[in-house]
Amino acid sequence: MAAVDANPSYLSVSVTSSLSDFGSQKRFPASVTIGELKGKLELVTGATALLMQLQLLDADGKLICELDNDDAPLGSYPVQDGFRLHVIDKDPSKKVGEFEDLTTVEKYEISDTAYAKRTDSVLAFKQRMKLGRFADKEKESQGGAEEEEREKAEADAIPVGSRCEVTLAKSSPRRGTVLFVGKVHFKPGYWVGVKYDEPLGKNDGSVDGKRYFECPPKYGAFVKPKSVKVGDFPEERFSDEDEM
Repeated sequence: MAAVDANPSYLSVSVTSSLSDFGSQKRFPASVTIGELKGKLELVTGATALLMQLQLLDADGKLICELDNDDAPLGSYPVQDGFRLHVIDKDPSKKVGEFEDLTTVEKYEISDTAYAKRTDSVLAFKQRMKLGRFADKEKESQGGAEEEEREKAEADAIPVGSRCEVTLAKSSPRRGTVLFVGKVHFKPGYWVGVKYDEPLGKNDGSVDGKRYFECPPKYGAFVKPKSVKVGDFPEERFSDEDEM
């Protein structure tokens, strides 16, 4: 069985204070004087060293003695590892919980506008590194530009005056003639203006009073280039014999 060091060079103790409900674990040299120890405990607890009463308690919280000789070394008292040093601050200007009440701490505040102008903030770092919502904006911007380039290429391949077939979701193909290709004022991106062979459209080639092409009412429509297929699509003519 290993022998217990009767005079350990360091002592591991817990430290509590009358000013706080929180404690901490510390190691002190056995050779440190009580006066020097109080100086160290002032930094730990916030208690005033000159007005400090120091008690030694065992692991069960039982009072062993007062550490009242500032010139005596800590090791001269019956201190063991696991014991507790309890600091009582006799300063009448101090109160319990003084160092835990954050409501009394003056807080630095900065406006959103001023914060946004700073170059050393977390916000500025995220902007530079394209993180979080700034990464999404960057991707969205890049994705939008790529989509517009793709759509422009599709639109450039559709000549005005060509016959076409338009295929939209939840509807059968519709034939017609391309009368407009380009950008419009009412929607972003590129659009194709088609005059249908039948009155299956939504307008007469104009929207909100702005005209893009001419056709009878209900024969005109604006569709995305991806929905238009250009080719040899003869106009379908219907007679009374086609109806039953």
